[in-house]
Formats: sequence, C-alpha cells, structure tokens
Amino acid sequence: MNPACSAGMWHALSMPTPSLLGTIVNLDRPGTYLHWNIFIVSESNLVLIGVMVVIFGLALLLPFPRGEGAPDTDEHHEDAEGVPGAGEHHTEHAESLDDPDGADATMWTARVRRRALRLLPPGKLLPDSQPAYVASWVYVFGVATLAALGMAIVSGLAIALGGVDWWHTNPVGHFFNSMHLWSVELFMAFMVIHLWGKFWMAAWRGRRRLTWVTGVVAFLASIVECFTGYLSQQNFDSQWIATNGKDAINATGLGAFFNLMDFGQMLLWHVVLIPLVLVGIVGGHILLVRVRGVSHPLPEERPRLGRRHRPEREVLAAADAAPWRGPNRRYDILKEATVASLVVLVLVVLMAGMLSSPDIPPVTIASWAKVAPADFLDTAASELAGTSETATYGPPYDHASAYVQRIGVSWQEIAGVREPINASETFVLDPLAKLSATDPSLSRALATYRRASPALQRSWAGAYLKALPAVKFSNGSPVLPRASYGPVALMLSSELTLARSGALDADLIAQHPFYGTNFTKPLLFIEDGQYFANLASEQHMGGTQWGVMNETGSYPGQPWLWLYTLWYQVPGFRSSPNVDLIAIYLTGAATLLLLGVPFIPGIRDIPRVVPVHRLVWKRWYSSQRS
Repeated sequence: MNPACSAGMWHALSMPTPSLLGTIVNLDRPGTYLHWNIFIVSESNLVLIGVMVVIFGLALLLPFPRGEGAPDTDEHHEDAEGVPGAGEHHTEHAESLDDPDGADATMWTARVRRRALRLLPPGKLLPDSQPAYVASWVYVFGVATLAALGMAIVSGLAIALGGVDWWHTNPVGHFFNSMHLWSVELFMAFMVIHLWGKFWMAAWRGRRRLTWVTGVVAFLASIVECFTGYLSQQNFDSQWIATNGKDAINATGLGAFFNLMDFGQMLLWHVVLIPLVLVGIVGGHILLVRVRGVSHPLPEERPRLGRRHRPEREVLAAADAAPWRGPNRRYDILKEATVASLVVLVLVVLMAGMLSSPDIPPVTIASWAKVAPADFLDTAASELAGTSETATYGPPYDHASAYVQRIGVSWQEIAGVREPINASETFVLDPLAKLSATDPSLSRALATYRRASPALQRSWAGAYLKALPAVKFSNGSPVLPRASYGPVALMLSSELTLARSGALDADLIAQHPFYGTNFTKPLLFIEDGQYFANLASEQHMGGTQWGVMNETGSYPGQPWLWLYTLWYQVPGFRSSPNVDLIAIYLTGAATLLLLGVPFIPGIRDIPRVVPVHRLVWKRWYSSQRS
C-alpha cells in the first residue's frame, strides 16, 4: 500500500456505506444520556448492563430441564482426580497403550503420552456424564462464551476475505462487520456473566485456583483484543480512541512500542498476536476444567462468622478437593456445544440485520481544511510557533514536558524519545519545502523564514495567531488585518491549499516508509486542532461517560471497562495532570485483586456468606433435603 493509496482510502471512507438488509433499528441516531451525580451514562449502555443482569438473574431462577433420556443416576464414575466420566475402564485403556516394562518405556514421547493420558484420559476430555448438581443455567455460559468466540473468529475471517477497507464500502462486508461486532458483544457479555457465576460458586475451591486465574487472564486478554479491534476500524471512532488512549499508553512508557495510532501494528496485534495468546489461554482454561472438574456445591447453610482455625480450614479444603462420591447424570457435551453455537449464530445474524454497526467516516486533513479552514490555519500556526500540544508534549515525541506524567517516577522520561517529531518541521516546513520546488514565491518565503532568528520567527507566528480570530476568506484564500506576519501569511496560505488537495495527508503518511499504515503524524496534527474535539463532543465521546468504551451514535459500548473509566470521573482525579497514571495504577491494583481472589482470606469467603449459591444449586439442595 503506497502513501497515496493510504490517503485515498481515508477519502473513500467518507462515502456512506450502503446497507445489505437495511437497518430496522437506527442506532446511528444521536444517543440519549442520563446524568446522575458524577456519572453520565448512555441509555444504550444502561440497557446492555440491564440485559446482562436480567440474563444472570434468569439463569439463577429458571428451572433447569432434566433433558430427554438424561435422568439423574446413582452411578459413580470418578477417577483419582474425582472427575466424572473418566471411569476405571478409561484408565485401563490408557495404561494398555504403553508397556511400562517395554523397550520404549524410557522414550520421551512415551513418557509424555503416559502422563497426558493419566491427567486427561478420553473420558475427561469428552465426558458423557457429570455430577448431578450440575443442573443450572449458570453452567451454560461457559460453552456460550466459547460459541460466541468462535462466531467472532469466523466473522473476522469473513471480513479479512475482502481486505481492510472492504466493510467500509461494500454492503456485504458491512454486514459481516456487523456480525463481528455483535458476536464480540455476546462473547464479552457471556464471559462476564460466566465470571459472575463462578465467583458466587467459589469455583476456585479444591485445587482449582489456577482455573480461576486462567479465566481472569483470558478476560483481560479479551479486553486487549477488543481494544485493538476498535483501533483497526479506521473510522472516526477508532481515530478518537487512538488519540485519547495514547496518553495512557505514553504515560506507562510503552507508547513507542505499542503505538495506538499505527494502524498496521494494531491490525496485526488484533488478527495475529492476541488471538494466538487468547486461544492458548482459553484452551489451557478448558483443559484445567476437564482435569480438575467442576467445584462441589457449597454447604447450603450459612457458615458462622468469625475466623476459622487452621484445622477447620483444612477440613473444608479437603472436602472441596475430594473426589465426587454422589450421583451423576448424563451429559452430551457435543450436543450442548452445537446447540449453543446455533443459538449464538441466530442471535448474531438477527442483531446484525436489525441493528447494523457504526461507521462514521474518519477525519482527514483534507476534510478538516475544507470544512474548518480557520481552525486548520490556527493549528498550523501553533505548530510553527511551537505552542501546540504535540510541540510541547514530551516523550515519546520530543524533549518537552507539558504532558509528562509522574507519580514518584516518570516512565515516559525513562523510555525516552522513541518517535521524534519536530512539530514545525514535520507539519509545516517539510511539506512546504516539497511544494516550493514548483512555487518560486513560496520558495523565497521559506528562505526568508529560515534565515530569520528564532525570536523573529516566533514573533511572526504570534502576530498571525493573534490576528486569526478576524480572518475572512475570499475565494477560499485567507484574508487577515494588516500586521507584521513576515513570510508566515504566504506560507500558511500555501499550507491550506496543500491540505485541501489531500497532498498533506499523503505527505505525512509518506514520512513513514514501506506500507504507509502509520497514521501517527496526521492524527497528532488533527488532534491539535479544535475541529476534531468538537466532532467528538457532538457524539458524546468527550470522556464524560463512565463504564464504557466510547462509541458513536446510540450503539452500546463496553460496560466491563467501567472500573478503568470510572477513575476519570472522580473529583480530584479528573483534574490531575497525572490522571492517566492514576487510572492505570488503580485499575492494575483492582486487577491483581481479582486475580488473587482465591488466595485472599475474607474475599474468598464472600460466596459462603452471601447465599447466592443457593440459587445456583437449588435443585441439588432440594433433592438432598428430600
């Protein structure tokens, strides 16, 4: 992809995308927002949160069907690990595959095979029975999460067939993008509900702590996967998320290595690196579930409050880890997976057809210069004067310090300047130098500017900035009151013409060679202006919502990000120059707390004290009482 094609793609995206089936519910309309204290939340996100809570409540309350031909039995089939469906005949079969006294017994391959079969015999991998207490809708959300993940992968592959810009310009591609969006929404919603259920079941009991940890890590990896997906869209939404998210990443010192404005990097992370990690973690989580089995029901009666002595804790731990000795019930795991996949497919197709997906065209320097020329000139002049945000930002772009964050230590300064940008040269002087080859008057103006002292250059740019509020346009050319602008007036008028032609977009992308997918420089230039922020404000994307990733129109965001975005709304935090570091540190602490739930006394005992588990296992408790 050459730079001209890259800039051309941005212009092509400005065209409205035709709809394949027509949007039955128009979510591209402006959103409606509710205000409460420090919180502002859109109705669409509130609806999404409410639906998730209702689904979890129904899973707790609705009776679970026994299933045709699947009655409860009193048969006991457990192996040494206490996992049903891995009976004695499976162990005998596994041992028969290797002769422990044979010539091949010492081979590495044979040893690994024997160990694998001991840990995970076929009866565990594809069980045909499970404990009788596994009779609640809460258990369904694990396989539903996997089905939604599979649908997200398949729809993503369909988008890849047409290329990165296919879904912006083709109705079939847009429909597949809508399927991808809603399959991801279902995937994250089901995963969160699954996490809720496992918490209230205290599912880490009985040597299952690693199962909980891998599940939480998979959740975190899924958030990063969704984030890079948003950045890969190349629409206005992705531009705004990238330019705002860069501040948090830069504050950690990782901005030069994980560049949110590098479309090519984010796309490869989204379609290659993170999916491999995510699928690996999910696969490990599933294997742990198969090896360790599902946790036993908690005692129905509420335990006494107070600190337990060590012998009592050891008795409880031994009971949780002991093999299951109760009745089992039939379980067709492949049938359950097939039904879940079909249900998810129907839901995704319906939502894609009825609700579509957002795709507001991106802002280009060309569109900005045409629609808001005064703001463009003001921004270009501030770049020339060295007063813009980028010119005073600090690492990883320059050695300034206006946007350097520090709590004890500055990770930005430690990482250093990794992507150097000289605002006046990058955004103004270098592009004009290329244009001056065919424009003698511009060439003379540039020569005059470069010969002047830095103080005189700042004086010319300052006078131009001061006069800009009174600018008028005659046949598209700026006309300002008389003042001492030196060559700056001619230079910036030429820059405006260059920007309107689309050549400035292409030039800033061309400064990054090869594929030309790094939009850091044009996005930083656009962000320095007011026009970009005004568009975001019209879409209620100014960062005043809590609990969501910003989204255009009336489309729901991601309520599972509520904790991270909440810190930006807390009085005192939101006005701090270190707010990004505060949000990262506090969210990191909360993440460690979530990972450490099985190990922290008091927190890990909450499910025993708050009797939500009585709803999960109500059918089992009823059968035991009778």
